[in-house]
Amino acid sequence: MTSTPTRQQPSAAVVYHPLKTELPKLRAEIATQEHAAGWGATRWYETAEEDAGLGAARRALADGASVVIASGGDGTIRAVAEALRGTGVPLVVVPQGTGNLLARNLGVPLGRLSEAIKAAFTGVNRAIDLGVLTIVREDESEDQHVFLVLAGMGLDARTISATRATLKKRLGWLAYVDAGVRTMLNDKPLQIHFSVDGAEMKSISVFTVMIGNCGLMPGGVLLIPDAKMDDGLLDVVALKPLGAFSWLRIWNKIGWENGVLRKSKAGRKIIDLVNDTRNVTYVQAKSYAVSVPTPEPIQLDGDDFGFALAANGRVDPGALIVRVLPEW
Repeated sequence: MTSTPTRQQPSAAVVYHPLKTELPKLRAEIATQEHAAGWGATRWYETAEEDAGLGAARRALADGASVVIASGGDGTIRAVAEALRGTGVPLVVVPQGTGNLLARNLGVPLGRLSEAIKAAFTGVNRAIDLGVLTIVREDESEDQHVFLVLAGMGLDARTISATRATLKKRLGWLAYVDAGVRTMLNDKPLQIHFSVDGAEMKSISVFTVMIGNCGLMPGGVLLIPDAKMDDGLLDVVALKPLGAFSWLRIWNKIGWENGVLRKSKAGRKIIDLVNDTRNVTYVQAKSYAVSVPTPEPIQLDGDDFGFALAANGRVDPGALIVRVLPEW
């Protein structure tokens, strides 16, 4: 008589930022739901000051995690995604940070822990693209990182570099407004050279240039209205200085057109009639290269990644599996 081989229980892993995670609450919620789902015991991996989560996630993979739950801010989520890239092991996002950029674009309900954890054990898998950015430093060395939502150079990166940590802790994402106003008043436009999909380099003056994978920002701001995280394309947005009222025009484009008019059929007709792309331009590409004459701050998903002379972005289609609830 032959015995039936036993089926190994699936088990989750949690990579968590210790200063941003309510650990007792998270442990209790996961214990309840893993038991209800019939899963094995969850393993726990704490991030470190020198490692935002990449090493912890790689250890979770080596230990056989069926799904990795990332609890923390955008930096933790991005680092875990980098480790999971191309593995087929799903990522579950537990948003605990300031911007919670990927969570907003996936529709993860903020502040509802039980729903986020439910996705780990009963959700469905969804393949999304990753942005891959190669950063060229002043000494000509290169390092490569993934991004989930947005990489940028110019005002956005300068703003993040200038954001006061104490203010960020107290006000959350609104701290970026304080830094943005200070940066906007003091900084000059940036002269860049850029290339789309390997074409000939061109030059332009911008406040900022951002390479996006998703379009929704904190506060409900729809920065890139046509961005889709699973279309195999990156969406590049450039904010350009044209005259004394540039910022008013930019805000009208992003806040009024993208945030209000685009939500209705009549509003979209108005946008088509006006078609004002003087201050804000969009382009879709599989790769995008940018260089600057002197080192500039660069940011990935809202985190400061130091100074760069150039950056080369490309899309890695469907490289990350995220686990979500269908109703999101």
